[in-house]
Amino acid sequence: MKHARHPVAGASLAVYEEGVGMPFVFQHGLCGDQAQPGQVFPADVGFRRITVECRGHGVSEVGAKAALSIATFAADIADYLAAQGSGPAVVGGISMGAAIALRLAVRQPERVRALVIARPAWICDANPANMAPNRIVGELLDHYPIQEARRRFEALPLVKELERDAPDNLASIRGFFNREPIDVTAALLRAISMDGPDVTEAEVSAITVPTLVIGHGRDLVHPIGHARALAGMIPAARLVEITPKADDADAYRADFRAVLSSLLREL
Repeated sequence: MKHARHPVAGASLAVYEEGVGMPFVFQHGLCGDQAQPGQVFPADVGFRRITVECRGHGVSEVGAKAALSIATFAADIADYLAAQGSGPAVVGGISMGAAIALRLAVRQPERVRALVIARPAWICDANPANMAPNRIVGELLDHYPIQEARRRFEALPLVKELERDAPDNLASIRGFFNREPIDVTAALLRAISMDGPDVTEAEVSAITVPTLVIGHGRDLVHPIGHARALAGMIPAARLVEITPKADDADAYRADFRAVLSSLLREL
Protein backbone atom coordinates (compact mmCIF):
# COMPACT_ATOMS: atom_id res chain seq x y z
CA MET A 1 0.00 0.00 0.00
CA LYS A 2 1.25 3.47 -0.90
CA HIS A 3 1.16 6.27 1.65
CA ALA A 4 1.59 9.94 0.82
CA ARG A 5 0.75 13.37 2.21
CA HIS A 6 -1.54 15.95 0.64
CA PRO A 7 -1.32 19.58 1.78
CA VAL A 8 -4.54 21.55 2.14
CA ALA A 9 -5.18 24.93 3.74
CA GLY A 10 -3.91 24.68 7.29
CA ALA A 11 -3.34 20.92 7.37
CA SER A 12 -1.52 17.93 5.90
CA LEU A 13 -3.67 14.91 5.09
CA ALA A 14 -2.65 11.27 4.81
CA VAL A 15 -3.50 9.57 1.51
CA TYR A 16 -3.45 5.79 1.05
CA GLU A 17 -3.57 3.86 -2.22
CA GLU A 18 -3.89 0.14 -2.88
CA GLY A 19 -4.55 -1.85 -6.03
CA VAL A 20 -4.00 -0.98 -9.66
CA GLY A 21 -6.29 0.68 -12.17
CA MET A 22 -8.85 3.44 -12.30
CA PRO A 23 -9.30 5.62 -9.19
CA PHE A 24 -11.95 4.82 -6.59
CA VAL A 25 -11.97 7.39 -3.80
CA PHE A 26 -13.39 5.44 -0.86
CA GLN A 27 -13.85 7.36 2.40
CA HIS A 28 -14.06 6.19 6.01
CA GLY A 29 -16.62 6.97 8.68
CA LEU A 30 -16.59 9.29 11.67
CA CYS A 31 -13.54 8.70 13.91
CA GLY A 32 -12.40 5.93 11.55
CA ASP A 33 -9.40 5.75 9.26
CA GLN A 34 -8.28 4.21 5.97
CA ALA A 35 -8.45 0.66 7.38
CA GLN A 36 -12.27 0.75 7.46
CA PRO A 37 -12.81 0.98 3.67
CA GLY A 38 -9.73 -1.19 3.21
CA GLN A 39 -11.50 -4.11 4.92
CA VAL A 40 -14.25 -4.19 2.27
CA PHE A 41 -12.36 -3.18 -0.87
CA PRO A 42 -12.36 -6.05 -3.39
CA ALA A 43 -9.09 -7.07 -5.01
CA ASP A 44 -8.46 -7.50 -8.73
CA VAL A 45 -11.32 -5.37 -10.04
CA GLY A 46 -9.29 -2.97 -12.16
CA PHE A 47 -9.55 -0.11 -9.66
CA ARG A 48 -7.17 1.33 -7.11
CA ARG A 49 -8.58 2.42 -3.78
CA ILE A 50 -7.68 5.93 -2.67
CA THR A 51 -8.57 6.98 0.86
CA VAL A 52 -7.80 10.48 2.07
CA GLU A 53 -7.95 10.41 5.86
CA CYS A 54 -10.12 13.36 6.86
CA ARG A 55 -8.87 16.10 9.16
CA GLY A 56 -8.46 14.76 12.68
CA HIS A 57 -8.71 11.15 11.50
CA GLY A 58 -5.95 8.55 11.23
CA VAL A 59 -2.66 10.42 10.92
CA SER A 60 -4.10 13.48 9.19
CA GLU A 61 -3.74 16.81 10.91
CA VAL A 62 -6.73 18.73 12.21
CA GLY A 63 -5.58 22.07 10.84
CA ALA A 64 -6.48 25.49 12.11
CA LYS A 65 -8.06 27.29 9.16
CA ALA A 66 -11.18 25.27 8.44
CA ALA A 67 -14.10 23.96 10.46
CA LEU A 68 -14.52 20.27 11.15
CA SER A 69 -17.44 19.61 8.83
CA ILE A 70 -18.65 17.39 6.02
CA ALA A 71 -18.33 20.38 3.68
CA THR A 72 -14.67 20.83 4.66
CA PHE A 73 -13.91 17.15 4.26
CA ALA A 74 -15.60 17.08 0.84
CA ALA A 75 -13.69 20.18 -0.25
CA ASP A 76 -10.43 18.50 0.81
CA ILE A 77 -11.27 15.48 -1.39
CA ALA A 78 -12.10 17.76 -4.31
CA ASP A 79 -8.79 19.58 -3.77
CA TYR A 80 -6.93 16.27 -3.84
CA LEU A 81 -8.65 15.17 -7.06
CA ALA A 82 -7.91 18.51 -8.69
CA ALA A 83 -4.25 18.22 -7.71
CA GLN A 84 -4.04 14.80 -9.38
CA GLY A 85 -5.30 16.24 -12.66
CA SER A 86 -7.14 13.05 -13.55
CA GLY A 87 -10.66 12.60 -14.91
CA PRO A 88 -13.79 11.65 -12.99
CA ALA A 89 -13.38 8.97 -10.31
CA VAL A 90 -15.68 6.51 -8.63
CA VAL A 91 -16.42 8.19 -5.30
CA GLY A 92 -17.91 6.50 -2.28
CA GLY A 93 -17.79 6.06 1.44
CA ILE A 94 -19.12 4.46 4.57
CA SER A 95 -21.30 6.45 7.01
CA MET A 96 -19.69 9.90 7.16
CA GLY A 97 -17.78 8.93 4.03
CA ALA A 98 -21.11 8.32 2.30
CA ALA A 99 -22.23 11.85 3.19
CA ILE A 100 -18.96 13.23 1.82
CA ALA A 101 -19.42 11.28 -1.41
CA LEU A 102 -23.04 12.41 -1.74
CA ARG A 103 -22.05 16.05 -1.31
CA LEU A 104 -19.34 15.71 -3.97
CA ALA A 105 -21.79 14.10 -6.40
CA VAL A 106 -24.16 17.06 -5.94
CA ARG A 107 -21.69 19.95 -5.71
CA GLN A 108 -19.00 18.75 -8.13
CA PRO A 109 -20.62 16.16 -10.40
CA GLU A 110 -17.86 16.54 -13.00
CA ARG A 111 -15.50 14.74 -10.59
CA VAL A 112 -17.78 11.73 -10.01
CA ARG A 113 -18.00 8.82 -12.46
CA ALA A 114 -20.05 6.59 -10.18
CA LEU A 115 -21.23 6.80 -6.59
CA VAL A 116 -21.17 4.38 -3.65
CA ILE A 117 -23.25 5.22 -0.57
CA ALA A 118 -22.70 2.63 2.16
CA ARG A 119 -24.48 2.57 5.52
CA PRO A 120 -25.61 6.20 5.23
CA ALA A 121 -26.12 8.02 8.52
CA TRP A 122 -27.61 11.09 6.79
CA ILE A 123 -30.14 11.63 4.04
CA CYS A 124 -30.16 15.40 3.46
CA ASP A 125 -30.82 17.10 6.79
CA ALA A 126 -28.30 18.06 9.43
CA ASN A 127 -28.33 16.75 13.00
CA PRO A 128 -30.38 13.58 12.37
CA ALA A 129 -31.76 11.82 15.44
CA ASN A 130 -29.80 8.64 14.67
CA MET A 131 -26.52 10.51 15.27
CA ALA A 132 -27.52 11.50 18.83
CA PRO A 133 -25.51 8.68 20.50
CA ASN A 134 -22.28 9.98 18.95
CA ARG A 135 -23.12 13.58 19.81
CA ILE A 136 -23.89 12.63 23.42
CA VAL A 137 -20.49 10.96 23.81
CA GLY A 138 -18.79 14.03 22.35
CA GLU A 139 -20.55 16.27 24.84
CA LEU A 140 -19.72 14.00 27.78
CA LEU A 141 -16.04 13.87 26.77
CA ASP A 142 -16.03 17.63 26.45
CA HIS A 143 -17.40 18.20 29.94
CA TYR A 144 -16.00 15.37 32.11
CA PRO A 145 -12.82 13.35 32.61
CA ILE A 146 -12.82 10.17 30.55
CA GLN A 147 -13.84 7.76 33.32
CA GLU A 148 -16.67 9.98 34.52
CA ALA A 149 -17.84 10.52 30.95
CA ARG A 150 -17.87 6.76 30.43
CA ARG A 151 -19.76 6.16 33.67
CA ARG A 152 -22.43 8.69 32.75
CA PHE A 153 -22.81 7.18 29.28
CA GLU A 154 -23.18 3.63 30.59
CA ALA A 155 -25.96 4.81 32.92
CA LEU A 156 -28.10 6.07 30.04
CA PRO A 157 -31.21 4.05 28.96
CA LEU A 158 -29.80 4.41 25.44
CA VAL A 159 -27.14 1.82 26.24
CA LYS A 160 -29.75 -0.89 26.90
CA GLU A 161 -31.44 -0.06 23.59
CA LEU A 162 -28.14 -0.32 21.73
CA GLU A 163 -27.25 -3.59 23.47
CA ARG A 164 -30.55 -5.05 22.33
CA ASP A 165 -30.92 -3.63 18.82
CA ALA A 166 -27.48 -2.52 17.61
CA PRO A 167 -24.59 -4.11 19.51
CA ASP A 168 -22.09 -3.24 16.77
CA ASN A 169 -23.00 0.44 17.14
CA LEU A 170 -22.48 0.18 20.89
CA ALA A 171 -19.05 -1.41 20.48
CA SER A 172 -17.98 1.43 18.17
CA ILE A 173 -19.35 4.09 20.51
CA ARG A 174 -17.57 2.60 23.52
CA GLY A 175 -14.36 2.74 21.51
CA PHE A 176 -14.60 6.52 21.32
CA PHE A 177 -13.68 6.74 25.00
CA ASN A 178 -10.25 5.27 24.17
CA ARG A 179 -9.60 7.26 20.99
CA GLU A 180 -6.72 9.71 21.29
CA PRO A 181 -6.42 12.61 21.34
CA ILE A 182 -9.63 12.85 23.34
CA ASP A 183 -10.17 16.56 22.65
CA VAL A 184 -10.15 15.92 18.90
CA THR A 185 -12.46 12.93 19.31
CA ALA A 186 -14.91 15.04 21.32
CA ALA A 187 -14.80 17.86 18.78
CA LEU A 188 -15.40 15.49 15.87
CA LEU A 189 -18.27 13.70 17.56
CA ARG A 190 -20.02 16.95 18.43
CA ALA A 191 -19.44 18.80 15.16
CA ILE A 192 -20.04 16.03 12.64
CA SER A 193 -23.02 14.48 14.45
CA MET A 194 -24.82 17.84 14.26
CA ASP A 195 -23.73 18.44 10.67
CA GLY A 196 -25.07 17.11 7.37
CA PRO A 197 -24.21 16.93 3.67
CA ASP A 198 -26.12 20.19 3.04
CA VAL A 199 -27.93 18.93 -0.05
CA THR A 200 -31.61 18.96 -0.96
CA GLU A 201 -33.87 16.15 -2.10
CA ALA A 202 -34.17 17.86 -5.49
CA GLU A 203 -30.38 17.96 -5.85
CA VAL A 204 -30.02 14.31 -4.85
CA SER A 205 -32.77 13.36 -7.31
CA ALA A 206 -30.76 15.04 -10.08
CA ILE A 207 -27.78 12.68 -9.66
CA THR A 208 -27.42 10.73 -12.91
CA VAL A 209 -24.31 8.59 -12.42
CA PRO A 210 -24.52 4.86 -11.62
CA THR A 211 -25.06 4.59 -7.87
CA LEU A 212 -24.80 1.70 -5.43
CA VAL A 213 -26.50 2.11 -2.06
CA ILE A 214 -25.56 -0.46 0.61
CA GLY A 215 -27.43 -0.88 3.87
CA HIS A 216 -28.38 -3.44 6.49
CA GLY A 217 -30.57 -3.93 9.53
CA ARG A 218 -29.75 -4.02 13.25
CA ASP A 219 -28.09 -0.61 12.99
CA LEU A 220 -29.56 2.41 14.80
CA VAL A 221 -26.83 4.85 13.78
CA HIS A 222 -27.14 3.90 10.10
CA PRO A 223 -30.85 3.09 9.71
CA ILE A 224 -31.78 0.92 6.74
CA GLY A 225 -34.51 3.49 6.08
CA HIS A 226 -31.85 6.05 5.18
CA ALA A 227 -30.39 3.71 2.56
CA ARG A 228 -33.83 3.00 1.14
CA ALA A 229 -34.71 6.69 1.04
CA LEU A 230 -31.55 7.67 -0.83
CA ALA A 231 -31.90 4.78 -3.26
CA GLY A 232 -35.44 5.91 -3.93
CA MET A 233 -34.34 9.48 -4.69
CA ILE A 234 -31.50 8.70 -7.11
CA PRO A 235 -32.79 7.54 -10.51
CA ALA A 236 -29.74 5.40 -11.35
CA ALA A 237 -29.39 3.87 -7.88
CA ARG A 238 -29.39 0.20 -6.95
CA LEU A 239 -30.04 -0.76 -3.33
CA VAL A 240 -28.41 -3.86 -1.89
CA GLU A 241 -29.11 -5.00 1.67
CA ILE A 242 -26.28 -7.09 3.12
CA THR A 243 -25.71 -9.15 6.26
CA PRO A 244 -25.84 -6.93 9.35
CA LYS A 245 -22.43 -6.39 10.87
CA ALA A 246 -23.97 -7.09 14.29
CA ASP A 247 -25.01 -10.58 13.14
CA ASP A 248 -21.82 -11.73 11.40
CA ALA A 249 -18.92 -9.35 10.79
CA ASP A 250 -17.16 -11.73 8.39
CA ALA A 251 -20.31 -12.21 6.31
CA TYR A 252 -20.86 -8.45 6.33
CA ARG A 253 -17.40 -7.84 4.88
CA ALA A 254 -17.75 -10.64 2.32
CA ASP A 255 -21.15 -9.34 1.20
CA PHE A 256 -19.82 -5.79 0.98
CA ARG A 257 -16.86 -6.85 -1.17
CA ALA A 258 -19.11 -8.92 -3.45
CA VAL A 259 -21.61 -6.15 -4.21
CA LEU A 260 -18.84 -3.59 -4.62
CA SER A 261 -16.97 -5.91 -6.98
CA SER A 262 -20.11 -6.34 -9.06
CA LEU A 263 -20.52 -2.58 -9.50
CA LEU A 264 -16.87 -1.92 -10.31
CA ARG A 265 -16.73 -4.70 -12.90
CA GLU A 266 -19.70 -3.15 -14.69
CA LEU A 267 -18.06 0.26 -15.06
